[in-house]
Amino acid sequence: MASLRDIEKKINSRKKTKQITKAMHMVSASKLSKAEQNAKSFVPYSDKIQEVVSSIAANDSNIQHPMLKQREVKKVGYFVITSDRGLAGAYNSSILRTVYRDITQRHKSADEYTIIVIGRIGRDFFVKRGFSVAKEIIGIGDQPNFADVKELANETVQMYIDEEIDELNIYYNHYVSAISQEVTSRKLLPLTDISQGSGSKSSYEYEPDQEKILEVLLPQYAESMIYGTLLDGKASEHAARMTAMQNATDNANQLIDELSLTYNRARQAAITQEITEIVGGAAALE
Repeated sequence: MASLRDIEKKINSRKKTKQITKAMHMVSASKLSKAEQNAKSFVPYSDKIQEVVSSIAANDSNIQHPMLKQREVKKVGYFVITSDRGLAGAYNSSILRTVYRDITQRHKSADEYTIIVIGRIGRDFFVKRGFSVAKEIIGIGDQPNFADVKELANETVQMYIDEEIDELNIYYNHYVSAISQEVTSRKLLPLTDISQGSGSKSSYEYEPDQEKILEVLLPQYAESMIYGTLLDGKASEHAARMTAMQNATDNANQLIDELSLTYNRARQAAITQEITEIVGGAAALE
């Protein structure tokens, strides 16, 4: 059995760990509140630009734009959103496992796909396995703004317009609640179902003409979808880290309780042994 001093050291170590995880839980909870607000605040803008774009696409069937046309898929782009740091439970591993499965099942050659990744953990995962990473961005803050991702979003959309890729899929953790996040994948480009829109019947007048407006709005719409997804993913990241730190704190408490019980038993046994030795010594002297 370990000595009392060894057990006491373990208890003190677990208490220090508990202080760290509890502090990280509180920080993540604070960040989650702001991230959740950011994600919700972006929804009205996203819905409105989708409504306008849908209205134009639905009202003029003669409009030709590469982002609206389905073409033969020769190369697929995978846009993956992960975090720069760990300690977030299964937040990163669940996304990366899903992307890895889809790529290996769908493609037999690296020429058939390319990856655009946000987050150090995702970047390192794909690079280590020899996957083709076309673009990456790391170091995005906990509360990102559009400027942080604008260049990457613009370059990604341009890859589709220039026919470097023929399909773009995005993978991220969708924020459901503070204790629930869902790995989500959806096709971002082409926008073949954009005419379905949000069901709004609003009427618009366009100048100079609908086709020229779409040339500007469609890339902006795709870029806004990427940014909105990033906000959603950030909220999920903070929620996942908050939950992970709460679980770690609970585990630390359980270990401290178990070690304290072991310590008390060992201490009681030591005291009992000392009393026995004293009594035995006294009896020997009689």
